[in-house]
Amino acid sequence: MTTRRLPRGFTLTELMVVMVIIAILASIAVSAYGTYITRAKVQAAKADLTALALNLENELQRNLVYGTHSNITTRAIEAAYKGWVPSQANYFTYILNSSATTYTLTAQGLGGSLATCELKLDSTATGSLSGNCASITAW
Repeated sequence: MTTRRLPRGFTLTELMVVMVIIAILASIAVSAYGTYITRAKVQAAKADLTALALNLENELQRNLVYGTHSNITTRAIEAAYKGWVPSQANYFTYILNSSATTYTLTAQGLGGSLATCELKLDSTATGSLSGNCASITAW
């Protein structure tokens, strides 16, 4: 009596189908991850603006006026407000305009997916976003 052996293993076609499925899932995952990272950078920039606003409010409490600044950018802001260190300085340029009674803070995206993203916060605690900020539409 002869016994028949069943073939073992996978065919090349089966392996190729699995590879294509894995490639499709990987491309979806990489795209979703990139969007997630961009959204996280925007949220961190919002936190940076809020922290800077707290420094300005602290200055108002101590001096009864805000410092007067005209279009100073990230490094000059860090020098003027030692307690503020932006976590997203590699991805956003921060701009401060202030008078004795008001201020406007701006974070502008530097490039890539954040190139057109702009966040603003003013002395009335009104925040706004414009441009492409990774589908974040509200402050």
